[in-house]
Amino acid sequence: MRLRTLPLALMVVTCAFFGFTAGPAQADGVSPPGANDWTCKPSAAHPYPVVLVHGTFENMAKNWSVLSPQIKDAGYCVFALDYGNQATAHIADSARELDTFVDSVLGATGAKKVDLVGHSQGGMMPRYYLDFLGGATKVDELVGIVPSNHGTTNPLTIPTGFAGCDACTDQMAGSPFLTNLNAKGDTVAGPDYTVITTKHDEVVTPYTSAFLSGPAKQVTNVTLQDRCPLDAFEHDQSPNDPVVAQWVLNALGRSGPADPAFVPRCA
Repeated sequence: MRLRTLPLALMVVTCAFFGFTAGPAQADGVSPPGANDWTCKPSAAHPYPVVLVHGTFENMAKNWSVLSPQIKDAGYCVFALDYGNQATAHIADSARELDTFVDSVLGATGAKKVDLVGHSQGGMMPRYYLDFLGGATKVDELVGIVPSNHGTTNPLTIPTGFAGCDACTDQMAGSPFLTNLNAKGDTVAGPDYTVITTKHDEVVTPYTSAFLSGPAKQVTNVTLQDRCPLDAFEHDQSPNDPVVAQWVLNALGRSGPADPAFVPRCA
């Protein structure tokens, strides 16, 4: 079945996975507001720079135009990267690009570690960096917004015509990549993990596949509707949700993962 023959509702789901929207396109290499000031020095209150990691078929400008300036305004040094040919390359290769970028951020800022905030693939791919590339010693916290930690059962994530998306294949539930990533457990010693999900996720299905298993002192799994039942944000737009922003800042602003008892202001 070719993408152009899919019913409209199914096309919407597919386009959401790939990051396609009706808005104007933004070129790779363009930083979102508030990000990539390479003269920024972390404060004592916020000693770890925040690195933003976009999702599949995205770029940093589109993915982080709303959340990046919010994190910057909260007092953090913020950095973002484009990687993996709009995150379509094999995820292990993209993780190596993240490794190089984090080293650059640490070198420029003098910080000992970074915090990572990622959307979709960008919330899962860093786990490969933590597990296999030595990133666990360089990362204080990983915050995943609707991350594909255990893949998706949605068959529309690999429609005909997008066969060049190796990362799409990697993110199918049960793929060799995810089997290897999760074989020894969901977490590694050192970093803390916060996962933020929405019951309206039409891309990472079931939405609970985003969750990570681990001790409460290291892992917090959040479902937006548990605190804000009327929150209607879905997968693609979740980084723009003001409730998501509150959870992200809660996770970044404390020792350990996000406080599971945190009560955000519902939009």
